[in-house]
Amino acid sequence: MSRRVFRTTTAVALVVSLGLVCLPACKKSKPTEADSPAPNPGPVLPAPGPAPNATGGRDPSAPRSPVFATTTEAPFRAAAKNDLMQIGLALHNYHDSMGSLPTGFADKTGKPGLSWRVAILPYIEQGGLYKQFKLDEPWDGPNNQALIKKMPKQFAPPRQDTNGYTFYRGFSGPNTWLPPQSGPRPTGVTFTQITDGLSNTILVAEAYDPVIWTKPDEMEFAPNKVPQLGGVFGSGAHVLMGDGSVRFLRKGFDPKALANAIQINDGNVVDLDN
Repeated sequence: MSRRVFRTTTAVALVVSLGLVCLPACKKSKPTEADSPAPNPGPVLPAPGPAPNATGGRDPSAPRSPVFATTTEAPFRAAAKNDLMQIGLALHNYHDSMGSLPTGFADKTGKPGLSWRVAILPYIEQGGLYKQFKLDEPWDGPNNQALIKKMPKQFAPPRQDTNGYTFYRGFSGPNTWLPPQSGPRPTGVTFTQITDGLSNTILVAEAYDPVIWTKPDEMEFAPNKVPQLGGVFGSGAHVLMGDGSVRFLRKGFDPKALANAIQINDGNVVDLDN
């Protein structure tokens, strides 16, 4: 009888011991799901508040790295390209409806008050936001300033909150699609005026310096003064062509070729694919 009790007790103890040994091993062998990549913290940009010295841009002397470093940009390139393609489609739909590309809106004094980005809101499914703007009030007026924080995601780098700042800017200057204008009814450029060809002309690019998206502040261009691009990706910049296609220009792209591609009718046609 005592031997049977001893054997039973020994068997139970053996089972418990094996269970205690196996338990940590079972926990270690449990498969784990790969964590999704954390969003890049993005650029540190000031909140677009009503500070007396607010200009809608950043201090040009302040150093800043691209939003995505070269080693981490790959997963976000496709998303950024898609956003620019949506902007390109909106520009085309605006042109089809209004007969020209958008120039933005003038305020009550006849000076540029709101950017072309506001003008295309109805064409990126943001008609409700568009109706909230006072089109004759400047971007920093009491009504319109409150809407800066509602910037659509198409104007921001992928998965980033830039406090109402955008890197997607057009070009303003001689022979560009946004020549300097004033008056209550600025005239937009038509596709027929882009004689260098839509597929050879850049309309929008990822600028180095971001601005508040509602502000009519584009990259100032002159043939001998080409704006710096590349504020989003470390290896280069996306550019939106007039035909709605998107190209990626590697860092160090020929400035002269870039200048020719920005101008709409200088006669120097540039194939950016070569």
